Amino acid sequence: MVSFREKVFQVVKEIPAGGFLTYKMVAKLSGRPKAWRAVGNILNRNKDSQIPCHRVVKSNGRVGGYRYGTERKITLLKKEGIIIDSHGKVTSRPPK
Repeated sequence: MVSFREKVFQVVKEIPAGGFLTYKMVAKLSGRPKAWRAVGNILNRNKDSQIPCHRVVKSNGRVGGYRYGTERKITLLKKEGIIIDSHGKVTSRPPK
């Protein structure tokens, strides 16, 4: 049986460079649509560099937290082509 944590990691691993999902989307795709806060906690504890946690943002468009700091998250997203406005909001759309 696959744990919720493992499902979250599977979903996040599939987010392509230049794309992003919200915490809510990850929770829903992992089988627990109301567990977006748990998704954030799981990703915050992740140390595996193969899991691109920086590609998960808040539903309101803000970048959200990151284990290594918000500025580093913004830098990584911008390197991948994600557009972030001066208010820290993602302005490009997530992948379909």
